[in-house]
Amino acid sequence: MTINEKQDEIIAEFEFLDDWLDKYQQIIDKGQSGEKMQETEKIPNNLIEGCQSKVWVTAEYKEGKVYYHGESNTDIAGGIVVMLVEILSGQTPDEILNSELYFIDRIGLKEHLSPTRSNGMLAMVKQMRLYAMAFKAKEEEK
Repeated sequence: MTINEKQDEIIAEFEFLDDWLDKYQQIIDKGQSGEKMQETEKIPNNLIEGCQSKVWVTAEYKEGKVYYHGESNTDIAGGIVVMLVEILSGQTPDEILNSELYFIDRIGLKEHLSPTRSNGMLAMVKQMRLYAMAFKAKEEEK
């Protein structure tokens, strides 16, 4: 499934929700349904800088694709990182680096997040792209 197909799926999950409290609940539910990280992965090296909450993201590279894991100690940030993991995992570094994450606007996240949460979300995206860039560089060295 492509990044855009995954984004469209998430947009569809939010389309029928008119009220922002329902949308927040959907984000929280996503975070709670996400795969939990091992405690050994919740180390300072995996913390995203720029997030008010604690958000950890790891990445591994297998057979030309990047696979992320992410978790947060707060509900909203946890839901956001789970959505990003869902969308970007299993893609090539180029697909990740060239993607436009339009779901953020389409579900109304951009306008309903506080500036600190919004900055945190951008920091998550930036870190995930940095992982993809590093894997791409490593691959090109071979």
